[in-house]
Amino acid sequence: MREYINNGLRLGWLINPKDKQIEIYRQNQELEILEHPQTLFGEDVLPGFILDLTPIF
Repeated sequence: MREYINNGLRLGWLINPKDKQIEIYRQNQELEILEHPQTLFGEDVLPGFILDLTPIF
């Protein structure tokens, strides 16, 4: 994911269904790890976008 960030990606989600974790990557910010979230939001990159994770977890 760092390679993607270094090439211009503004927001990346790494979804780990086995451990029910999400790693959130953003430019110029530390990695954020969520434990068993129910939704993800597109923030300022995808305004209004909401990903329902209940079918995955």
